[in-house]
Amino acid sequence: MALIVQKYGGSSVADAESIKRVAKRIVDTRRAGHDVVVAVSAMGDTTDELLDLAHDVAPISNPRELDMLLSSGERISMALVAMAIHSMGFEARSFTGSQAGMITTADHGSARIVDVTPVRLREALDEGAIVIVAGFQGFNRDTRDITTLGRGGSDTTAVALAAALQADVCEIYSDVDGIYTADPRVVPRARRLDVVTSEEMLELAANGAKVLYIRAVEYARRHGVMINARSTFSSGQGTFVLGPGMTVPAAIAAVAEESAMEEPIVAGVATDLGQAKVTVIGVPDVPGKAAEIFSVVAKSGANVDMIVQNVSAAATGRTDISFTLPKSDAATALRALAGEQASIGFESLVHDDQIGKLSVVGAGMRTHSGVSATLFEALSTSGVNIEMISTSEIRISVVVRGDDLAEAARVVHSAFGLDSEIEAIVHAGTGR
Repeated sequence: MALIVQKYGGSSVADAESIKRVAKRIVDTRRAGHDVVVAVSAMGDTTDELLDLAHDVAPISNPRELDMLLSSGERISMALVAMAIHSMGFEARSFTGSQAGMITTADHGSARIVDVTPVRLREALDEGAIVIVAGFQGFNRDTRDITTLGRGGSDTTAVALAAALQADVCEIYSDVDGIYTADPRVVPRARRLDVVTSEEMLELAANGAKVLYIRAVEYARRHGVMINARSTFSSGQGTFVLGPGMTVPAAIAAVAEESAMEEPIVAGVATDLGQAKVTVIGVPDVPGKAAEIFSVVAKSGANVDMIVQNVSAAATGRTDISFTLPKSDAATALRALAGEQASIGFESLVHDDQIGKLSVVGAGMRTHSGVSATLFEALSTSGVNIEMISTSEIRISVVVRGDDLAEAARVVHSAFGLDSEIEAIVHAGTGR
């Protein structure tokens, strides 16, 4: 008997029929002899609808009350899933995040898990029940308030439960069959991966791949949790995310061994349309000015991604510094910089939110040359202009025009030989 943690996203529990389908999969896992713990997201677009409702009532919502509101979405899902399981003749018990022992920081809307004390879950499992937990939420011991975990919170909930309960695997169910070499909605010929390293998955998630969230992948890597990304709508094996020291599951060992013999250089191509570019024009080219600029940006709470500084103009002794950041952070960062323009001494600011980021990721890049040449040649042939470049040990990222991003992804995907013979299938919706 294994202990399996499963997580079902919003599209997986979008309506009554979907909930029944999920309940049947959970019951089938229990019938196979396994203990099952399930984390669920809110139904469909419930969280977005609650946010819209809150904005209509109060344009600036109280963070504590907003968390109380948003946490209700997952509570609805957990109760309905438990009811569906009961109707199939199996015992199920639902728990809120606080009842499940998800202890977090006090940061409303973006709390981080600091401990998990799953005493009630253990008791329920020992008594033969299937456990259903509301994802995305927890509580803070000091304030005794309900908190929410922010984007990807249900994924993080599932991984944290798997770590605390020492589960054999954490299955993350969504509307695609696993982790693909690119977003199948952007690159129809994307190919499903049987295995991906947690290192590669971290880079893919950080650079726009949305099938798994980076916080969940980080938590799994740190606590030794094996993730299996699967689809609610099919019975395929999905993709296993293996951390350091993990072995390939027997079910896919032969396939994975064959794939490993091919030594793929690139694991995938990630795309991101959620970033903006800020250019600080006419910065005095003297020591300390970059530090001043990015100290101001940091204090604004913006998360900077890529940075490029131009060569100083000899005639003026000034340079331009460009950086990218999430679109949602751009306005705050621009206001902060504008307020310090006189003290820093730059000439002006330019904001561009019509960009796209394309990233090529692969652990094989460490030991193979020519990856950059292949990438740049593919983009050149398709007429796509590169505005910024950033690299890590296993990643190359470029910024291009947003309108060019989808075509660039398809061209680069083909250039690295990642195309599948058949088109990928997305079973529901456009999200998770």
